[in-house]
Amino acid sequence: MRSRIWLIAGPTASGKSALALRLAEAVGGEIVGADSMQLYAGLAVLTAGPTAEDLARVPHHLFGSVDPADGWSTGRWLRAAQEIIADIQARGRDAVVVGGTGLYFRALTVGLAEIPPVPPFVRRASEADYERMGEAPFRDRLAKADPAAANRIAPGEWTAAALEPPRDVLYARCDARLAAMVEAGALEEVHALIGRGLDPELPAMKAVGVREFAAHLAGATTLEAAVAAAQQETRRYAKRQMTWMRGQMGDWSRVDALDPDHQWRQFLALNPVLTP
Repeated sequence: MRSRIWLIAGPTASGKSALALRLAEAVGGEIVGADSMQLYAGLAVLTAGPTAEDLARVPHHLFGSVDPADGWSTGRWLRAAQEIIADIQARGRDAVVVGGTGLYFRALTVGLAEIPPVPPFVRRASEADYERMGEAPFRDRLAKADPAAANRIAPGEWTAAALEPPRDVLYARCDARLAAMVEAGALEEVHALIGRGLDPELPAMKAVGVREFAAHLAGATTLEAAVAAAQQETRRYAKRQMTWMRGQMGDWSRVDALDPDHQWRQFLALNPVLTP
């Protein structure tokens, strides 16, 4: 039987990493990161990356593998992810792609064409057509206009689920997790990152919590105020992620539970192929 590609998207603190780990163990698969911040080395605590125990349980790819000085684009992530997924499948294993970066999932499922810069009005028109037509008709039109591109974007190869827990409960978890990050070493991570004197415009420098904790380390604010500011920014980030999922992942299956066991039961109900 052909190996599967499982896609699990969700906002920060929604439990998607734990669900992906459970799924990967159940199917004998490997996890591929689709998170633009967990990609960078040295930020495992601040970005809630996989722990040493997680890494020992299941093979992980594209987590903490890029130096923060090397800013990756979506296209660069896509090329790396496609190569890794192809290798996983070649070995007869399932790939579990998990993360909170919606653009990565869009690139993986819809594709990023290697073409010259597209005028903004053309891009907006194409995106509007995709939203209006839906994926299948849009792919049909693509196949007629550019058969080679359509062949690169093979439909039906993945099973997708988006986590969308109640917002108030999610926000409370965001706050609690951010506070726990301080105890786990987030300040030390930010101190080391800032100490490198990197360009503040690099993606890693924009990770939630870097700016807030850097201000505290510089003596510009108290730790309590820095934590509160980072918590607020985390909630805003989670809201943006959920807005993206509603707008761009409307045809994905939904899991609205936050408790890990309840999440797993919902996921199993959506995917009978996993039930013995």
